[in-house]
Amino acid sequence: MAKIKKMKDDQTNFWFKNRINLASPQLEASREMTKPMEIPIEIKNILEQFNKTPQKFEAYLVGGCVRDVLLKKKPKDWDITTNATPQEIQKLFPNSFYANDFGTVSVITNSDDETLQVVEITPFRLEGKYSDKRHPDEIKFATILEDDLARRDFTINAMAIQVKDGKLKIIDLFNGQKDLKNKLIRAVGDPEERFNEDALRLMRAVRFAAELDFQIEEKTKKAIEKLHSNLECISKERVRDELIKMFHCENAARGIEMLHELKLMPYVIPELEEGVNVVGVTKKLKEHIKYESLTTFEHLVKTLDYAAKNNFNLETRLAALLHDVGKPLTKKGEGLEASFQGHERVSAQMTKEILTRLRFPKKTIDKVVKLVRWHFFFYDINKVTPAGVRRLIRNVGPENIDDLLKLREADRSGSGLPKISSYRLRHLRYMIEKVKKDPIEPKMLKIRGDDVMKILNIPPSPKIGWVLNILLEEVLDDPAKNNREYLEKRLKELGKLADEDLKKMAEEAKSKKEEIEEEIDEEMRKKYNV
Repeated sequence: MAKIKKMKDDQTNFWFKNRINLASPQLEASREMTKPMEIPIEIKNILEQFNKTPQKFEAYLVGGCVRDVLLKKKPKDWDITTNATPQEIQKLFPNSFYANDFGTVSVITNSDDETLQVVEITPFRLEGKYSDKRHPDEIKFATILEDDLARRDFTINAMAIQVKDGKLKIIDLFNGQKDLKNKLIRAVGDPEERFNEDALRLMRAVRFAAELDFQIEEKTKKAIEKLHSNLECISKERVRDELIKMFHCENAARGIEMLHELKLMPYVIPELEEGVNVVGVTKKLKEHIKYESLTTFEHLVKTLDYAAKNNFNLETRLAALLHDVGKPLTKKGEGLEASFQGHERVSAQMTKEILTRLRFPKKTIDKVVKLVRWHFFFYDINKVTPAGVRRLIRNVGPENIDDLLKLREADRSGSGLPKISSYRLRHLRYMIEKVKKDPIEPKMLKIRGDDVMKILNIPPSPKIGWVLNILLEEVLDDPAKNNREYLEKRLKELGKLADEDLKKMAEEAKSKKEEIEEEIDEEMRKKYNV
């Protein structure tokens, strides 16, 4: 555990020796470069509270919220730094709590705004060496703001705002405002030193570039390329969290491209690298699309781009990036004669492994895997029956069917198809709407497990599941049979059969379902030569 200790008054350091006069003409000029957005009254009150103390404590807005204020964006949270100790902070703000290794005090406000309900206040800090490239070996309290700003990652995150007597003063020691204006991500000081301190900053640089639509400054970029392997030291949970933040931004696809370009992808989703040189266009597909030599990686990036720019949810964006990740492993043949039979199944399995490795929640994994597994569904107006549509809904889940159709749209866009929403896709939406109230799973039958046990006078057993699945298959073909009278009559008929026969019928029903699915898959493969 990192030790926190008060920095000695006589401690000397580079920034103390070379401290910049915060009232210098240079800084005054820089303060006039940007007119920030209005600071919320809750934040002003906290900052002014420090000024009113006999000690005249310093307090500043700092970090990402300053960047967002200068960009006229609403910050997701508000962070304050001060030369007061945690104990002194808590004396000033009794409605607060302190339970961490970093000296951060969380102040509770009465704001109706969620982003302002908890304001974190941390003493000026210095950080020691990062032996594991993840955590500082020790954390020290500093006495001056410059030390705190100098330890931060990028210039756009290393600015502070002071509010005093109702006036705002921007503290910008590393030309963060200039980099904001020029749309640059630049490391504070020596980039190699910053990335060796915390290797997650390698991903953060890419994420900020994607979020803000900025470029990474050349020296910073070269340092990332040189130290890319440091990312291996970072926990999968932290990598996942950065990835999620990137996926939520409109330029998520550009972020994925940069991860590849800067050699970071092998430490995030190495499976995507397999598709960099694998052309995923087949002979039949080439007739319909405008991209003739589209690689699997390029296709996945373009698919994600459509999903992100159309504000699809996280699960659909993940599926967009991963839906064809199995193509390189299933490739047979070369050029336009190549095929990728069964890639949807392989992609689903790989997706499960990828998201599990990155510690995604099970609920997220299950949904994304379903979307990937069934993204390659066949739909021909003249061939697919309402029963087939009901089975598709059952396979992917009624709660996921709309996202599956969105994924298909993104897939078509990523392939360069001229019509994103084809007539077939619109007709499928109509059919789904038409049959969505029909039963697609046992719990939607007009008869339940308790009824089966009562009518057949049997205890809980596998026989109940066999019977319900047999009945469901009949109802999938003819929803009109989903009425109590018919199901009870049919149940009594099934109840006369031996357990062995019932089990066989249930297995046949399952086989029938799989045969139908295989027929649909085969039709799709024939259509696109995959």
